[in-house]
Amino acid sequence: MDSSLSTDGLSAQEAVPAWQDWMSTLFSGLGTDLYGDTVFEGHLQRSQAGAVVMTRLEAARHRVIRSVQGRRSHDPDYVKIVAPWQGLAAVSQQGHEASARSGSWVIYDTSQAYEVANPEWSEHLIVMLPRQSLVQRGIRLDGLMGRNVGGGSGIARVALEAMRSTYQELPTMAPAVAERAGELLIDLVHLSLQELSGRGTAVTQQEAFKDRIRAHVAAHVRDPRLRIDDIAQAMHCSKRHLYNAFADEPLTLAAWIQQLRLELCMRELRDARTAARTITDIAFGCGFSNSAHFSRAFKAYTGMAPSEFRALR
Repeated sequence: MDSSLSTDGLSAQEAVPAWQDWMSTLFSGLGTDLYGDTVFEGHLQRSQAGAVVMTRLEAARHRVIRSVQGRRSHDPDYVKIVAPWQGLAAVSQQGHEASARSGSWVIYDTSQAYEVANPEWSEHLIVMLPRQSLVQRGIRLDGLMGRNVGGGSGIARVALEAMRSTYQELPTMAPAVAERAGELLIDLVHLSLQELSGRGTAVTQQEAFKDRIRAHVAAHVRDPRLRIDDIAQAMHCSKRHLYNAFADEPLTLAAWIQQLRLELCMRELRDARTAARTITDIAFGCGFSNSAHFSRAFKAYTGMAPSEFRALR
């Protein structure tokens, strides 16, 4: 089954609701937020390799959100992978925060609440594997979701290359061959998760350490007193160790904390329940302690002043 959807030819007024409807229909009630943008461009190309669903997504910045309430009881459960060709995919699920750019992939579970931020133009390969197909292979998914699996070396790299090449070659495959290719992808993802799951290597220990840092930050992000010194103390490590842990991430730890706070502010500025609160009050409640700094950071991130952004609600 192949399908293609594009906002080409749609007006600005038509493109946004069309994209939101497509994401909800194709991905089982998934909610979409466009960071307040009123102009949007997006393209989706969807194919199947047996039970594995593969989608090429090209789109302007946006974020997708699956809440517990948004999940429909009849929806099949998938393990979902995002493998960027271009742009950043940042996943949040069950206290884990993970991001990927070209050359790596992140994985999460559609049976649980999650959020994926794509804060810049994105070209992503999205791969959906039946959750049960991995469980039947004897792997426990607990603790492995909302994680960056890798892609630079080892079996994770083999899996990434297989996912990309399978998607590109699907149009030329007979149905029986495509089904077998899908089974091979499930096997490779299973092996990649095994490698991630409990080997105690330096890489997995580093990822676990970063997950602990992210969980601490997520729990205290609204506290304006949260500083690198405080995080280091909570992690029982030096500041240098913190900086080294995030050396291979697209954002420094301080920049990531600011981004989280800006995302909180964006959500609350859009929320009708906060209409009576001032912008400064919302900013301070999301961890900012200086209104001028907040305004500059917000405009740099969204392209508009907080008051302009709020007026779009």
